[in-house]
Amino acid sequence: MTETDPDRRQGIHPKEADAYKLASRDIDFLMTDDLRPIRLQLELLKPELNLRREDIRSTIPVFGSARILPPDVAAARLAELESKPGTASEADLAHARKQVVYAHYYEEARAFSRLVAERLQNGDGQNYVIVTGGGPGIMEAANRGADDSGARSIGLNITLPHEQAPNPYSSPELSFQFRYFAIRKMHFLLRAKALVAFPGGYGTLDELFEVLTLIQTEKIARIPVVLIGRAFWDRAVDFDFLVEEGVLDTHSVGLFELVETASEAIDIIEAFHRTQSE
Repeated sequence: MTETDPDRRQGIHPKEADAYKLASRDIDFLMTDDLRPIRLQLELLKPELNLRREDIRSTIPVFGSARILPPDVAAARLAELESKPGTASEADLAHARKQVVYAHYYEEARAFSRLVAERLQNGDGQNYVIVTGGGPGIMEAANRGADDSGARSIGLNITLPHEQAPNPYSSPELSFQFRYFAIRKMHFLLRAKALVAFPGGYGTLDELFEVLTLIQTEKIARIPVVLIGRAFWDRAVDFDFLVEEGVLDTHSVGLFELVETASEAIDIIEAFHRTQSE
């Protein structure tokens, strides 16, 4: 240490200097770029060890938009805009009406989780546990449906500029916060026995297509993948066009099924696993 060292100039005792901190307690050190591999490992291990301790054996991830509202909230927002003629733009009114239309997916996601508890879990809180991204919208609905039935559910929340708080319906002991999308997506699939996707944007499409790619390339075992909302998915992704253009084969299109309701999704998942056990 030289006479020009800032700690010595300020009269700091060596025990109080940053350099003396235990590495495991030095947050500034842990957040450096060089420590990213360690942070990735910690982010993989903490949820994994907690899920093992809670004896979570299998899951069903539910994906979908964070922007889809509960029906009562969507209806109230539209009513408020319509009650003040001339104050809302046509674009705002059109958006509010669309939210009312899409709110039924919130109810379907909620119903799906209730059906999972009733028809798949049979009181077993370790298998077919609902897992979502832990945020609002479809994620909230799926966690809420499990909560309606007294079942536990998992929330894998991630720090984002506009979506950092977990919804209140995932089980506290099964709620985790992530910094890295890659590790979070690993946890979605490590125990997955099926996957259900509702209408959504970039995040939903990213998660869905990663799963389909992993199944297509046999990086993970085949699981039922169910897309709820034919009208949305038929327009959002033209799978027939991809086949016609030769960039996708017909077998790959068969890796998922399109349905309208939560009940249909449960039927597909039940049939798949019944066949697997025979």
